[in-house]
Amino acid sequence: MSKLLPEPQKLRVSQTFAQASSANLEAVEQVLIFLPKNAPARIKDELPEAPRLKRLLARLPKNNRTLRSHLDNTRSTGVVVTELAAKEWPDSFQLLSLARKVVAEALSEKPASLAVVTPGFSEVQAAQIQEAVILAALALDFPLPDFRSKKMEKRQLRKLVIYGKRNSAMIKRALAEGEALNLVRWLTALPPNKLDARGYQKLIRELAKEHGWQMTLLGQTELKKAKAGAFLAVSQGNAKPDAGIVHLRYRPGKKAGSPDLALVGKGIIFDTGGTNLKPFKAMLDMHEDMNGSAVALGTLLAMTLLGVKQSVDCWLAITENRISATAYKSRDVVTASNGTTIEVIHTDAEGRMALADTLALAGKKKPKLIMDYATLTGTCVAAITERYSGVFTNRDNLNQLLIDAGKDSGERVWPFPMNDDFNEELESRNADVLQCAAAGGGDHIQAAKFLQRFVPEKSAWVHMDLSSAARKGGLAQVPDGPTGFGVRYTLDLVLDKNILGQLKK
Repeated sequence: MSKLLPEPQKLRVSQTFAQASSANLEAVEQVLIFLPKNAPARIKDELPEAPRLKRLLARLPKNNRTLRSHLDNTRSTGVVVTELAAKEWPDSFQLLSLARKVVAEALSEKPASLAVVTPGFSEVQAAQIQEAVILAALALDFPLPDFRSKKMEKRQLRKLVIYGKRNSAMIKRALAEGEALNLVRWLTALPPNKLDARGYQKLIRELAKEHGWQMTLLGQTELKKAKAGAFLAVSQGNAKPDAGIVHLRYRPGKKAGSPDLALVGKGIIFDTGGTNLKPFKAMLDMHEDMNGSAVALGTLLAMTLLGVKQSVDCWLAITENRISATAYKSRDVVTASNGTTIEVIHTDAEGRMALADTLALAGKKKPKLIMDYATLTGTCVAAITERYSGVFTNRDNLNQLLIDAGKDSGERVWPFPMNDDFNEELESRNADVLQCAAAGGGDHIQAAKFLQRFVPEKSAWVHMDLSSAARKGGLAQVPDGPTGFGVRYTLDLVLDKNILGQLKK
């Protein structure tokens, strides 16, 4: 396995119908107990060491209904009890956020085993709690890249026991989502001298071999033949000619023909801003500018682990944006692979350039739906902060579906307008389109309108501007740093909302 790929987590999830007694819980080092707020006495009587825990719960302040203690068994099992209002049920984001808080409390003692007990909740509510705990445990217990000579000691979680009815489908999906989401976080956090273009392509090839994906690398020679002038404009300033567009194909069974879904990701492995050089602080974390490609790759991984029936293409635009004597410049005019001529305005708007050709190439395969992911604009962060990501589509009737997928996955989004008059800011005297406007606001909308030119009208298209790619303090179930935002969202959209089926109506 490539040194650039993370070690697999070895969390095993099991289920038991045994009573959650103090003696039975000696099998684990920590237990999480979720109770309905104002639960009747019969429910609280089911707690391990019920009399003592009931007394402790009665002493809790109204504004903090989480209890931390230990059981009086031979292992001295740690216990965290928290209350949830069953009648005012939290949405997915709130539940995932609560799970992070509670699981972090339990993991503070570095246990290798954990149990979840959910007395008094409906079957659906219990499954939602269990899912949130699995996802939070996988995120919190996952070590991000660490290159210190002296590694921090960390005991990883190995076993999670669910008390109550097992939901095999939920567990399988949560484990797949957690693995894929952590791959996104890992790749995003890797330093740029570790995850260079060649190393990135190598690890993708390893994943392709492991999961049965067909892989094609369109390098500089192939891209010149494809007349992909927008992508090549960005890559021409690189020190090494190893940039390229990776094309992966997932075909369940013997399914052939056009893909149902194309996932497209921006993979700028380091962005200096090019000739329009970024200032220091703006450049500091630009190794994370490949996050969109990691989201596309992680989503493909999750879909493969779940064995989805849809055929999927995945396109990753992998390059640096460097400053050099050969770097592209403002007022250059280049031609993309679909024949569109582009007048360059700002070399730090390189993401839309690299995506333009990648979208055009993906569109030639005639997918029903194209979804692209990119850390594209600062204006999207300014508009909705890092708590949400922006979405844009060429099908207005999908906007409510896009919002609903965000609510239900806990990865919240907000759609922006795509009216034709936004094209006025992109009119050029020398080419078909300006890369971006020289001045004015709404660059996230202008970027989406620019990208739309490279998407065939017959394909539905969703563009995600990943303002939530990383967040200090964490987001939902994920702790500080890269969030993996986009994986759960896409799975909800495709598997739960059946967006591909909606397109047929």
